[in-house]
Amino acid sequence: MAAHIENTTGERQKPQTKALWRVFWILLIVTAVEFVIAFTISADSDFGKWFKIGTFIILTFVKSFYIVGTFMHLKDEVKSLIWSIVLPVIFVIWFLVALVLFEGGYIGTVR
Repeated sequence: MAAHIENTTGERQKPQTKALWRVFWILLIVTAVEFVIAFTISADSDFGKWFKIGTFIILTFVKSFYIVGTFMHLKDEVKSLIWSIVLPVIFVIWFLVALVLFEGGYIGTVR
């Protein structure tokens, strides 16, 4: 932090926008791939439906990785902080999937 406040040479620091532009292009490409998949692959068959859903989930995780890592500065943190954020999210997702897969079918039989 002190390096940002104190500048011994008196020069203005060059903005670090190269990494932001790289993330922008990666997010743009991933979003374009999502649009291509959404409008070209038919969801009429069971395989097409689950392929689209699975692909969208994976690409959403890729986009969230870049957004959280870059704009929330998580990629520069220590590994223990990263794991203390990632592990609870993984458990919550696992819990939701378990509820939908194993308990979701009972709603029709109870009523």
